[in-house]
Amino acid sequence: MRPGENKGGCAASMSSIAFVGSSAGNIWHRGGAKATDRLCRFLRSGLVMLVAAGLAACSTSEVLRPSSAPVPTSTSSKYAAIVIDANSGRTLHAVDADAPRIPASLTKMMTLYMLFEAMQQGRVTPSTQIPVSAYAASRPPTKLYFKAGQSVDADTAIRALATKSANDVATAVAEYLGGSEDRFAGMMTAKARQLGMNHTVFRNASGLPDGEQRTTARDMAILGIALRQHFPSMYGYFGQRGFAFRGRTIKGHNKVLDMVAGADGIKTGYTRASGFNLATSVSRDGKRLVAVVMGEKTARDRDALMAQLVERFLPEASRR
Repeated sequence: MRPGENKGGCAASMSSIAFVGSSAGNIWHRGGAKATDRLCRFLRSGLVMLVAAGLAACSTSEVLRPSSAPVPTSTSSKYAAIVIDANSGRTLHAVDADAPRIPASLTKMMTLYMLFEAMQQGRVTPSTQIPVSAYAASRPPTKLYFKAGQSVDADTAIRALATKSANDVATAVAEYLGGSEDRFAGMMTAKARQLGMNHTVFRNASGLPDGEQRTTARDMAILGIALRQHFPSMYGYFGQRGFAFRGRTIKGHNKVLDMVAGADGIKTGYTRASGFNLATSVSRDGKRLVAVVMGEKTARDRDALMAQLVERFLPEASRR
């Protein structure tokens, strides 16, 4: 708290307590021992009430975490970050949060949003078979190596996108829902505008390099919040560490799920141009944060910075 910022709060209340204590001393000296009863009544009716008021005025953040606590940051030239209180929508921290950045595989958050919406509307079920075209099968890794003509059920597709970040599956989903990946990318961009993501343009469903595909840290946070709010029954996919596929376990990339207490999603991303990206959701003690880190130099730096940002700003979040 800056000096002079809380005239009616903690400092003022404590000053009032000191004034009451001084007044009580004056009563004692003027009345001697006979003033004892009067003094006690004064203390009960005045001082005790002001002590309670003073403690109430001193918020938890003032007492336990001074506002001068250092804020974690990065030296990467591509760095951008934002931390949002998901209960209130208040921005707790932002660095270049509205500057254009490359989403990389954070793009798949929107691909999954579109698939969840199709399921919610009854157009797709978990068992719906999604065909894999020759084009989808040709997408570069990360992928599940489907062959042209094969298919993947929607449930497996969701797991593959949320944990493995499979590019072949992302393109297959795009073609199934949009007819073509180009058309689906236009649908993704239109949905972004509906959600208030005003600085995002999608050109594909996977996040593979495209010079026109762009977003911001704030837009990705908006999408992260929307995924939980609009699809609470499906959001749990983002918290999975892996899934079974063809007799083996496919492990995910999101190590923050095991690094941060209460972390329950959402998505990692990386290309050489973007740097290391991460969107994270945390629920702890009735508080919820959504944070985005973009453009870090390494996955380890990204994960460590995210963990630090969560611990630094969670005390400032509201409870529901």
